[in-house]
Amino acid sequence: MATPRFGRLVTAGRVGRSHGLDGSFRVLAPAHGLARGTAVSVAGSWHEVRSRRGTDEQPIIALKGLRTREAVRELGGELILISDQDSPVADGEWLAQDLVGCRVADVGTVVRVIDGPSCDVLELSDGTLVPLVADAVHAVDVEAGTVEVDRAFLGLDPPAP
Repeated sequence: MATPRFGRLVTAGRVGRSHGLDGSFRVLAPAHGLARGTAVSVAGSWHEVRSRRGTDEQPIIALKGLRTREAVRELGGELILISDQDSPVADGEWLAQDLVGCRVADVGTVVRVIDGPSCDVLELSDGTLVPLVADAVHAVDVEAGTVEVDRAFLGLDPPAP
């Protein structure tokens, strides 16, 4: 399959355990429907979803070019990436990678987003780690390039009495 040349890549899930003998597998942490025909990148190679079964919470997919349990086993845990054009964001939403370069007042600049086991984590230029959860991040303005955090929650200021 040719590499799609549009948009940025976003995470649609991870390759899970094989399901059957035909190269089908469960998608871990699904973040997209992965309908039949969707172009996905796994471990740097592009594939097309050739079948999709299961539920939205536990999808089972098969990719063109992967026909055996062994092929799936080798890719276990790999990210499944899709074009952000196949997973558009709504007004007021943003992609985690859009936060790289945003400023956090009196702390630093977001230098990268770390994919954590329960949530993404913003790494700031001063080494501060900010979990991307509502208790820590109060507001994001991607256009202005700012992220507002709860300094007390992060241990940057003493808690209010």
